[in-house]
Amino acid sequence: MPPRTEPRTAALVLAAGASRRLGRPKQLLPYRGGVLLDAVVDTARGSGTAQVLIAVGGSGEQVLGAVDTTGCTVVENPDYGSGCSSSIAAAIPALDPGTEVLILLLGDQPGVTPGTVRRLLEGRGDAPLAVCRYDDGAGHPFAFASTIFPALSALQGDKAVWKLLEQRAADVVEVTVPGPVPLDVDTDDDYRRLLAGQGGAG
Repeated sequence: MPPRTEPRTAALVLAAGASRRLGRPKQLLPYRGGVLLDAVVDTARGSGTAQVLIAVGGSGEQVLGAVDTTGCTVVENPDYGSGCSSSIAAAIPALDPGTEVLILLLGDQPGVTPGTVRRLLEGRGDAPLAVCRYDDGAGHPFAFASTIFPALSALQGDKAVWKLLEQRAADVVEVTVPGPVPLDVDTDDDYRRLLAGQGGAG
């Protein structure tokens, strides 16, 4: 048998939200010498995927003016108000031809590390869908094979990805990642917890 080749992968950073609960762009919160979104984009770059995409929408001009997007494919989502599914749908056509696996990363979850992404890619095998199984539950990042891209493109709403995982539960592989689900920053309390070192790490 020929040796197994690594699939061509892409990472999509979902950063188009309007930060309604926080009241200001959470992508631009100061964090570790940069801003919150810088940390997530660095994780995507460090994970070894062939392509990194960043979906922007709310406060898009401010975000692009503050965040280093060098080497990334920026996808503008004018429908960001309808939920993160619209960002995924906007990004699918921007994937490099031949992309076999798409990794979803949340732009407000800096506790995810490149090692988390690599662990997910290694642990998924050939599964159509894969999620991280942390000590206290399932969480991002998620991995989707290209056979799922049409279903991703058709999703609507904010929690539609989770609903897709429920609908396709028989096809989902859970990859064990030590530690708690990394914190996603939605409120000032979340941000304070993150700065205090309580954000978790995958």
